[in-house]
Amino acid sequence: MAGGGLWLLLILAGLGEGEAASSTAPALFVFGDSLIDSGNNNNLASLAKANYFPYGIDFADGPTGRFCNGYTIVDELAELLELPLVPPYSEASTVQQVLQGANYASAAAGILDDSGGNFAGRIPFNQQIQNFESTVSQIAAASSSPATADMVARSIVFVGMGSNDYLNNYLAPNYDTRRHYSPQQFADLLVGQFAAQLTRLYKAGARKFVVAGVGSMGCIPSVLEQSAAAGGCSTEVDGLVQQFNAGARAMLDGLNGNLAGAKFTFLDTFRIFKAILANPAGFGFSVVDRGCCGIGRNGGQITCLPFMPPCADREGYVFWDAYHPTAAVNVILAREAFHGAADVMAPINVQQLARL
Repeated sequence: MAGGGLWLLLILAGLGEGEAASSTAPALFVFGDSLIDSGNNNNLASLAKANYFPYGIDFADGPTGRFCNGYTIVDELAELLELPLVPPYSEASTVQQVLQGANYASAAAGILDDSGGNFAGRIPFNQQIQNFESTVSQIAAASSSPATADMVARSIVFVGMGSNDYLNNYLAPNYDTRRHYSPQQFADLLVGQFAAQLTRLYKAGARKFVVAGVGSMGCIPSVLEQSAAAGGCSTEVDGLVQQFNAGARAMLDGLNGNLAGAKFTFLDTFRIFKAILANPAGFGFSVVDRGCCGIGRNGGQITCLPFMPPCADREGYVFWDAYHPTAAVNVILAREAFHGAADVMAPINVQQLARL
């Protein structure tokens, strides 16, 4: 990334004033997997790509690499924070482009480096953190102003990891992980690694963290397609997820007590998904058990292929493809994160976090 000179100094100095006036964060930094990837996998030698139609059919720029028909959670969250949609790290070539945030997420990425290996190229969480550390160093090198460190500390850091550690590791038939770890042992392994990774982000200067739990993976079309019980979510898969979420939530409480000046808050995506599935009509949905774009039972046997016609009523579907929710669901999740009460955002919501 190129240097910024006086222009960068002025921008950094002004961020504090703008943030105080609007009570929002100066930037949004994003870490995760395909649920929030915005194009970092496009140029990788990877099977995990979504830079083709009909992905992005409802997005202003068309297919970008987002695994959705439109907005991801962090796209809506950026708007609620009065920020522009943050660029994928792979496309940010100057310091100026990341002053309001960057997206480091990568489809097929996991907390564990070997998760998602079936898809070949991906950027695991450890590498995403390294990329963030590079960003912080480059911003600091472009300016001697203390506003740099302050800007990073006042920014929102959104982390959504863990899905691939189950779907594309623990539950994958060609991985032997299940033979070595009980469900609780694996959850503990993930949570321990996750704690170290979040601490590393803290040491890089991050202070305001939104950590999303893993959603109800037992109800996604790809799992329903494999389930012996027609029409029902997999209680086994959901049970695995709940063990991880419980451990992650307790771990975040510990980090809040141990890392001075840090604030970690937990987004209970599992709870929100279950609420939607329990009363879909109340949220405006009519189809909860199949992907809008896909092939086979529940639209989950083969996920959305290039130029495959999707369903017409995308607003009525909970799931876009075999694995990912529609933009309509992502908007609900983001608004719950921003405005939600303690039953879904604990201990505080994003709006409150930004004002700290």
